[in-house]
Amino acid sequence: MSTAELAGARWITSSYSGGNGNCVEVAVGVERIGVRDTKDRAGGALIVSVLQWRSFIAAVKSAHYEL
Repeated sequence: MSTAELAGARWITSSYSGGNGNCVEVAVGVERIGVRDTKDRAGGALIVSVLQWRSFIAAVKSAHYEL
């Protein structure tokens, strides 16, 4: 999958990021979610389905992953 699937999507960073450039950005598309590094925006993105993203967020919220 490519970032072309997210053409026109708005990339956002967390309000918790300090603005120091050490963040990830997320773009929400119709069927896909993109995640990329703010230090290398041209370096590509991880593209996942909405279902995969929801499963990941649920696991993080349930403390399944130690972050």
